[in-house]
Amino acid sequence: MTRIGLLSDTHGLLDRRIFEHFKNVDEIWHAGDIGSAEVLQALREFKPTRAVYGNMDSGDVRYSLPEFYRFRVEEVNVLMTHIGGYPGKYNPWLILWFRKSLEAKTAQMPNDQSPINNNIIDLFVCGHSHILKVQYDNQFKFLTMNPGAAGKQGWQPCQTLLRFTIDGSKIDNLEVIELERL
Repeated sequence: MTRIGLLSDTHGLLDRRIFEHFKNVDEIWHAGDIGSAEVLQALREFKPTRAVYGNMDSGDVRYSLPEFYRFRVEEVNVLMTHIGGYPGKYNPWLILWFRKSLEAKTAQMPNDQSPINNNIIDLFVCGHSHILKVQYDNQFKFLTMNPGAAGKQGWQPCQTLLRFTIDGSKIDNLEVIELERL
C-alpha cells in the first residue's frame, strides 16, 4: 500500500500545516502552480515528490518539471498535468489521449497483468481551477482528482489537500483536508 498526499496551487506558499497532514504519506504529488523552487525543494526534502509545472510557474520551476507526467504506482497508471479540466469539460488537447486510454482498456484481456500500457489512464490528476473535485469519468473509465488550492489564492473559503492510498489497483481511503485560511 502506498499513501499519497496530493496538493496543487501553492503559489509560493507552503503552509506548515501541510507537513503535519502529510507526515504519514509515502509520496507527495503536486499538480502545478508551485510558485517557487524553494517550495518544491522543501517538499522534496520532506518526502519523495512528483510534480508538474503550472501556468503561473516561472523558469526555475518550469524548466525542472514536465507539463505532463505519466507514472505508475503499484498497479495504477497516473497522468498528472496542471490544466486538465474534469469529466465533460476537459481541455481539448487531452481528449485524444483519453480516447487512446479507453481503447487500450477495451482491448485488454480480463486479468491482464502485463506491464504498464503507455496509453492506459486509471487516475487523472490536475489542478488550476482552485476548486476541489474528485469525480469518476464514466465515459473514459478513470478517476479524476483536483485537490483545489493549498495556497492562499482560491475560490473556496479554505485551503484544501487530498490524502488517499493506492493498494494494488485500488484507490482508497480518500480524505479531504481543509485548512482554515490564515
